[in-house]
Amino acid sequence: MKQENIKTIRCAIYTRKSTDEGLDKEFNTLEAQRESGLNYIKSQAYQGWEALADHYDDGGFSGGNMNRPALKRLFEDIKAGKIDMIVVYKIDRLTRSLTDFSKMVELFDEYQVSFVSVTQNFNTYDSMGRLSLLLRELPFVHITVLFSSNHLSNTIIGT
Repeated sequence: MKQENIKTIRCAIYTRKSTDEGLDKEFNTLEAQRESGLNYIKSQAYQGWEALADHYDDGGFSGGNMNRPALKRLFEDIKAGKIDMIVVYKIDRLTRSLTDFSKMVELFDEYQVSFVSVTQNFNTYDSMGRLSLLLRELPFVHITVLFSSNHLSNTIIGT
C-alpha cells in the first residue's frame, strides 16, 4: 500500500490574559494555555499538524478590542503565509467582540487559515467546524454571552 504524503499544517498558538497579574510566576496562565495548545497539536500530528516555534502571547491585554501586539503580529504572519491553523485555549482568548470575530473570520477565510478552540470543540479545519462558522452570527452572540457569564462567575467565585 502506498503511503500518502500528508500536508504539514503550521499551527500558531495564541494566548491572552486580560491582566498582567501572576504573569511573573514560573508557570502562568499564558504558559498553561500554550501547553494545552501544544498537547492538542500533538494529538493531531497524524493529520500533519506542527506547532510553530513563535509565541503569540498577549499578557495584560483585553479581548474587547484587537489592539494587541501579539495579535497584530499573528495577523501579519497570516498575511505573509506563515500560518495554516490558529490554536486557542478558548474562543474568548481570541476575542470577546462579535464584530472583531467577524473581521478575524474574514481574514482567516481570505488566507485559508483555520482555527480551533481546544476546550470548546470548535474546529474550522473540518466540515462541521466550517458549517458552524456559516451559522455563526446568532449562535456566536449566544455563545459569547454564555462563555462571558461563565468567565465572570468563575472570576467572582475564584475558580
